[in-house]
Amino acid sequence: MIAYRFFLIASFSRMVPCVREGTGGSGRNPSRILRKNPIFFSKSQKSQFVTIAQLPKSMHLRVSHVKKQCYSVLSINLSSNSHSSSKISRVTRVDAQNALFDYLHCTRSLHYTDAEHVSKNSPMFLQNLLSKVDDEEDVGRSLTKFLRYHPINEFEPFFESLGLKTSELHLLLPKNLIYLSDDDVLLENYHVLCNYGVPRSKIGKMYKEGMEIFRYDFGVLSLKLQAYERLGLSKPTIIKLVTCCPALLVGDINVDFLSVLEKLKNFGVELDWIRGSLSDKSKYEWNRILEMLRFLDGIGCNKKELSMFIKEHPRFVFDDSGKKIYILVAVLLKLGLKREEILLFFEQYPRILTGSFTKNLWRSVQFLSEIGMESKDIASIVSKHAQALGSAYCLQPKLVLENSNMSAKKLCEVIKKDPSQFSVLTSRRKTSSTPLPKIEGTFLKEKTAFLLKLGFVENSDEMAKALSKFRGRGDQLQERFDCLVNAGLDCHTVSEMVRLVPPVLNQSTDVVQKKLDYLLNDLGYTLESLVAFPTFLCYNLEKIKLRFAMYKWLKENGVVIATKNRKMVSSTVALSTLLACSDARFVKYVVSLHPGGAKVWERLKSSSL
Repeated sequence: MIAYRFFLIASFSRMVPCVREGTGGSGRNPSRILRKNPIFFSKSQKSQFVTIAQLPKSMHLRVSHVKKQCYSVLSINLSSNSHSSSKISRVTRVDAQNALFDYLHCTRSLHYTDAEHVSKNSPMFLQNLLSKVDDEEDVGRSLTKFLRYHPINEFEPFFESLGLKTSELHLLLPKNLIYLSDDDVLLENYHVLCNYGVPRSKIGKMYKEGMEIFRYDFGVLSLKLQAYERLGLSKPTIIKLVTCCPALLVGDINVDFLSVLEKLKNFGVELDWIRGSLSDKSKYEWNRILEMLRFLDGIGCNKKELSMFIKEHPRFVFDDSGKKIYILVAVLLKLGLKREEILLFFEQYPRILTGSFTKNLWRSVQFLSEIGMESKDIASIVSKHAQALGSAYCLQPKLVLENSNMSAKKLCEVIKKDPSQFSVLTSRRKTSSTPLPKIEGTFLKEKTAFLLKLGFVENSDEMAKALSKFRGRGDQLQERFDCLVNAGLDCHTVSEMVRLVPPVLNQSTDVVQKKLDYLLNDLGYTLESLVAFPTFLCYNLEKIKLRFAMYKWLKENGVVIATKNRKMVSSTVALSTLLACSDARFVKYVVSLHPGGAKVWERLKSSSL
């Protein structure tokens, strides 16, 4: 009988839905089993199981093969299933997250915070899981039952929760492991980074670019982080460095990086200044950055002026590892611009390195040279009309001359007379009407000063995005901020709210005050509800009143829908429940709760509230 059982397992190993390696224990870590496929066994046989520990060593190869099937099985997204083909509701998503959390924490004994993070930050994996169950009424119970008999590749949701795309996972998943607990070295180094303060969502990039980091023996990674602290770098700076450039933690300390720090020290630039100039969306070659700094130092610029320039415009140092500024300086020197004129040029156009501006400028200079324009005239146009030359990609001179029916000499005269027409004459497409921003004025400086108070890092990507999202002068933003503080919220809470939802401060204080009064006095909500859903302040007051009038009518008519986790219509319904959905969804899921709801809704819309 035993031999026959082994024969069946070997024959149908590809059909077996799941494999767990036996631990021989009990309690919270039950023996992991190889479950027989119900297709090939009678009902009386389905209760019979065999542990991997009972298998002879010759059979372990088969088990390993079956183990590899877990990821490919769970990665199939069944388009025919309603969960995968339509948008997942919030209730379904929460139930699925809870089921995955219970499995990881209670069944697999993963640390509470790890299990919670994985379950809440692996949406694609959850969607694939939901495609395996058909019971839409009780998703949580169905998934719990599914996970009880179908082991998952735990590395898949784990890596997704670290910020990796699902398309990247197949190259990074361990080949012979499906349980996180089997790779204690990976988890140990992962916890070192988490405890140090590295955001979990950034660790995926570190794993992809520096897998060696996660193979260090106990204590090695901590020593490497401490080594950077001894260089005089603060923890926040080290965290930004290693997330943007994981290679700094691989192998010995980067000599070029040390030289860059030393060079910046010589320029009088503080080491922690580099934190705000790094982006995890860019790659950094420290040898090229070092060459660029040496180049700037070598052209004889005043160190004090150079230091001030680098502090004000750090992107000139780190953008594209300094390659663009290296090319620009070489071009400008070749045209005959003096060193002090070059620095002035960069100060006038601090965002000159963004996009393809540098490449377009270099091509435009070549164009002017090829049609016979003298270097001094080219230098004059570059220094005074950089926007015209760098805003668009110019065509070949031969093609431009044919299209314009002008000689090279005539074209030179036209461009010298009106350089702003250069891009119109030499490119196929229209140029941007937005001029290249020049040196920041008082308006922008006040706005920047306000954002610095909120905790934004100067010259960082986050600061650049925030400057475009917050509207108004610095004093106006501060006044609106104070309005929320005066309502009873502490400064730290308001800071978090506006960083999460910047449009909160894009309204006048009168509008903000009216919405606060309606929320607190008319609706009877607390400030805590506003903290949980700050987007409330961004909705039109008329829309807010309309939605809550409908909700009030439903409540008065006894409409209550109970779900597993909450009552949808209750005395303290979540603000997001009534406001975050579109009108169509509001009608479908709220208004239609009562047979007469549609008529009341139309009446409320037509009446003035």
